[in-house]
Amino acid sequence: MKRNLHDYLVFCDMDNTLLTAKEGVPECNRAVIRLFLQLGGRFTVASGRPPESVRAALGDIVPTLPAICCNGSLLYDFSADRVLRHAALHREQASAAIADVMNKFPHAGVEVMAGAGEMYVVRANPYTHAHQVDEKLSGVACPLDNVPDGWVKAVFAADPETIRRIGQYVKGRYYGRENYFLATNSIYFEIMPAGVGKASGMRDLCTLLGEPIQNTLVIGDYYNDLEMMQQAGYSVAVANAPAEVKAAADEVTVCTCSDGAVGEYLYKLIGEVAD
Repeated sequence: MKRNLHDYLVFCDMDNTLLTAKEGVPECNRAVIRLFLQLGGRFTVASGRPPESVRAALGDIVPTLPAICCNGSLLYDFSADRVLRHAALHREQASAAIADVMNKFPHAGVEVMAGAGEMYVVRANPYTHAHQVDEKLSGVACPLDNVPDGWVKAVFAADPETIRRIGQYVKGRYYGRENYFLATNSIYFEIMPAGVGKASGMRDLCTLLGEPIQNTLVIGDYYNDLEMMQQAGYSVAVANAPAEVKAAADEVTVCTCSDGAVGEYLYKLIGEVAD
């Protein structure tokens, strides 16, 4: 382990790792992150959320590294308030997949995020509404054909059983090679640009910063964090993570997300470096 906090590049998942949608970031996490930053640590987030939602959720916590947003489609520098990298879906192939799923699952909500993560609600349901409320997202109700170009991801939002069925359904369908499907939550199932994910965002950011990937430290909780955790120099799973995610991690916290798992680990790291 390194002996200087500044040597680490900490990438932290947000939902069910750093915070919960209803309760936000636990105060113990905020306090320890502030201390970590004051001592020279470098911290950012890797999330499915767009920049607007990340900023609202973090409040007074300002990432000292560019953030991985929209599951890797956007690299966003909050200090400069600008997009550093933008990866886009193949629109024609994504449109075909969305139309097919909408026809097969008439109660599934559909969102498309474009540009710098602006949300366009193609079909609303209680889950898309809760998504906007919980993540403090503004949204525009918009037919699919009218969504502006530069789609960074599409999201199907529904109850867990419907999401499971959508996942099974698309396995037997072919919409082209330029996009792929990603389960990001029990109530969300996404379409992402091929080759793009949190791990690719982490690699690209290391390249931009001239840092070896061995200096990265990832904290996560879900399957869409696995590739990033496997490629990081060190990985931590929070106690509420599924068994497969815990098994892939170098370390598992004692606390769950809502009890302050991120604060627990970062405080331990501070102590190890200070010894």
